Amino acid sequence: MVAAGKGAWPMARAFAALGAEASARGALNGVVAGPRGEGALPARLRWFEASHPAPNEASEAAGRAALAGAAAVRDRGTLLLLLSGGASSLLCVPADGVTLADKVATADALMKAGVAIDGLNAVRKHLSAIKGGRLAAASGRSLTLAISDVHGPVADDPSVIGSGPTVGDPSTFADARRVVADAGVEIPPRAAAHLAREADETPAPGDPRLAGAEYQVIGSSGLAMDGAARAARALGYDVHVIEAATSGEARVAGAEFAAGALAMRQAGRDVCVIASGETTVRVTGNGKGGRNQEFVLGAVARLAGLEDVVLGSAGTDGIDGPTDAAGAVADGTSAPRAAAAGLDPVAALSANASYDFFRALDDLIVWGPTGTNVGDMHVLLIGGAAAPRRG
Repeated sequence: MVAAGKGAWPMARAFAALGAEASARGALNGVVAGPRGEGALPARLRWFEASHPAPNEASEAAGRAALAGAAAVRDRGTLLLLLSGGASSLLCVPADGVTLADKVATADALMKAGVAIDGLNAVRKHLSAIKGGRLAAASGRSLTLAISDVHGPVADDPSVIGSGPTVGDPSTFADARRVVADAGVEIPPRAAAHLAREADETPAPGDPRLAGAEYQVIGSSGLAMDGAARAARALGYDVHVIEAATSGEARVAGAEFAAGALAMRQAGRDVCVIASGETTVRVTGNGKGGRNQEFVLGAVARLAGLEDVVLGSAGTDGIDGPTDAAGAVADGTSAPRAAAAGLDPVAALSANASYDFFRALDDLIVWGPTGTNVGDMHVLLIGGAAAPRRG
């Protein structure tokens, strides 16, 4: 068994509990790559304290252990992969001739340039010895149970979740080079040289090496939005769920979401608007923040002066960018309170300093890692619990 991602620890524990009899017979061995969770893992599961969003040495050690395990079960067993968001960095084996530092620098440059997850993962897969179907090819027979954090271009696309270690890869080296070129960034010479290759392409969909690979998505943003909608209805809200995934530049998407949600206001009714997705942040300043915090900051001006509205956006993994916050909230008082504190939302956006902006207002959402990841959730409330929270 290989469990990789932000939900690796609880997924591994849950499966081990279901397979206690098999574990007692010594049949359950494996690798867990992700943050430490509650409780203890069975002794036969090796935990690697891998990191996100940039992989570390433990990420690479976990990836190599996973490949070794896959080779060990080939022709005589099945590789079980428990996959969740974040696995692209938490399970990592650089391709021959590429170093871990090369991969980190490449991904960092692309993320700062605002490259969407499908393009980012196309590059990751072509700098990897384990992604893009290579783990399944090594095992011969595999079953993947995945919690999806992928919203688009194709929702819950198995080839994008965790960079698709057990499914065919529709992207090519040419596609990866195009992503880098379109982003207009420089990447390390070894990474660029590897992407210039045309040999040893990732297994494509239908590749016979993947004939024994099975895949099921067992959790997604759709399930999370359904749960949020049920909770809102129980509180008396009229609920509107936006099915189309949120995407694009976070600050722009936040303002557009707020405007669209406010247009759903109904006289005398409490309204809740729910959406989810994955936006991007083009980093031009030296501030601190994450895409959910920028999403909300981009809507502060639109909410100014409204007395019965509150907007929240948070990462379901509990971590937004390189911060300890999951996201932030804002309401009609955010703009005047910021002005009273000498804070300018426009300047904060220019500096990518959303974290400091909301920390000064005590409006960060901080709940710590949740042990799962199905993307970002956006909720706007009108009326009811959205009444002014401050005097």
